Amino acid sequence: MSIKPEFIPAYQPKEGAQRAKELFEKTFSALPSGVWRAPGRVNVIGEHTDYNGGKALPLALPHAIYVALRVSEDGQLKIISEDFPELSIIKLSDLEKHYPATGPGAFVGGVILGLAQVLGDNGQEELARRLQAKVPGLEVAVASSVPLSAGLSSSAALECAIAVGIDELAGLGLTKSFEGRKLLVEAGKLAENRYVGAPTGGLDQSASMLCEKDCVLELDCSTWQTRSHPFDLPALGLSLLVIDTCTSHDLADGQYGARRAACEEAARVLGVEELGELVPKIISPADNLTDLDADDYPPTWVQQQLDKLEDTEQVLRVRHVLTEIARCQRLCELLEAGADLDEWRKLLDASHDSLRRDYQVSCKELDAAVAAARKAGAFGARMTGGGFGGCAITLVNSDQVEATARAVVEAFNKAGFNRPRFLSVSPSPAAGKVE
Repeated sequence: MSIKPEFIPAYQPKEGAQRAKELFEKTFSALPSGVWRAPGRVNVIGEHTDYNGGKALPLALPHAIYVALRVSEDGQLKIISEDFPELSIIKLSDLEKHYPATGPGAFVGGVILGLAQVLGDNGQEELARRLQAKVPGLEVAVASSVPLSAGLSSSAALECAIAVGIDELAGLGLTKSFEGRKLLVEAGKLAENRYVGAPTGGLDQSASMLCEKDCVLELDCSTWQTRSHPFDLPALGLSLLVIDTCTSHDLADGQYGARRAACEEAARVLGVEELGELVPKIISPADNLTDLDADDYPPTWVQQQLDKLEDTEQVLRVRHVLTEIARCQRLCELLEAGADLDEWRKLLDASHDSLRRDYQVSCKELDAAVAAARKAGAFGARMTGGGFGGCAITLVNSDQVEATARAVVEAFNKAGFNRPRFLSVSPSPAAGKVE
């Protein structure tokens, strides 16, 4: 008997806001000033390109974090969450002196302190002072439909939900402009880098804060310039199926650092600051970016760089990075031209194959999920995120979502893997207030 797939539903905005509001009232015996939401994210393509100055193509998930907020005058952060029901209390002044720190207070307080720093660095000292005066402390209740530890940016979603909330509570007006939202992105990035101690690059916060409904975000990680591309999946009768393998391998942290170091050393050998500098602005349609076993793969301009490297590991890592950035650029061009599902499939499939073969960050569970989805007729499938577990994505007809998920469940069951979970998604709006 086949096992029914488990789908993780997204809270509708009204439901998510109500859950956060009720948790706030139960915990603090008062009404919040409002509820704000921020989505998780997934990359359609462009993996391990961000810290190499390349491009990535994320979209905002309908699965979001909701925060009910009220200013506290006592300088404390008091945080309660559906996922962690024990009340967390930390003084903002303590976090300012002693960091990095652990727990939800580091994320929440890090955004408040980070935004004040970002505003000051950008010549907006008056706004920084207003923030510090208006938000000396905060009471927070969190409701979330973003699964934890799945590589879907739940921490960045929390940071961005807090950022848009304190922006309104302090009357800063940053969410009303694109440039203002980029400052909120910087605040979330600083919170994670300094106050949490995680060396992230800002991609997750950018997706949560800047994405648009029915679009994917082209993010140039060398300049942080962005451009939205149409990706209206429901109009095409499609859905993006996210497969949470419910697996995380312990070697991930050290292996991630080793790959980043290999890329940085290769960039030094090749005479550039970041490998993304080596990718042409315009990719020739004649360049083969999808058939990894063909004689003309990789393109000549990639091979010319690889020939300068003597270290075999660097050759593999650079080959993935350069071709992955080029695949991202190619998909952006295709999105502007219209839906070419066969070409989309080739690019998504090649991305996974390159991550598995050259970057070597896949695992048995991710490979099994991708293989099962492809066999079920998907329009491309690939791992997403850092790798060594986490999630894969696959593009499927909307009426084939459950059948594809069932095929993955059966493959996992046969292999003796953990039971996977699924999210059926389409691109959703960026962070904002829930009215």
